Amino acid sequence: MTAARQQRKRWLLCGLLLGVALGWGISPPLSLWAATDNQLAVNADTGLAISGFDPVAYFTEGKALFGQPGFELNLNGVVWRFCNEGNRGAFAVHPEVYAPRFGGYDPVAIGHGRSVPGHPLIWAVIGERLYLFYSETSRAAFLADTGRIIDTAERKWPEVARSLGD
Repeated sequence: MTAARQQRKRWLLCGLLLGVALGWGISPPLSLWAATDNQLAVNADTGLAISGFDPVAYFTEGKALFGQPGFELNLNGVVWRFCNEGNRGAFAVHPEVYAPRFGGYDPVAIGHGRSVPGHPLIWAVIGERLYLFYSETSRAAFLADTGRIIDTAERKWPEVARSLGD
């Protein structure tokens, strides 16, 4: 586990204990949660973020795992699923850490000015951020030139995100 992840874990524990002490239950009220990306790719058929996959499991288990209906969290009108209470609690405290970057849209496509939802089974964690890709070809291109693609996607994301609201 990286030092940064260990520090976040300590903060998570402190946040959970504070939440219990203040009577919030397992997590702080919605008004205290950090916002995720402005536009999120949500599965149109199920209404679930990243098709019901647990965003924390990519980091803790190193693989894509389906979340369970018993471990759901509604954040800003979007339903996220988790494998267990711990993952749900970690996400509740730090959604900006665990939610896929660029709202789950493929960063290669974003770099070309397009919004193409990524697939939760085609993914990579780079720089402690989760990225989803439309295809294995897109993922391979990303991994071949990660820095440039992230920089380009970061520059183009505000414009692409604005177009999602149209």
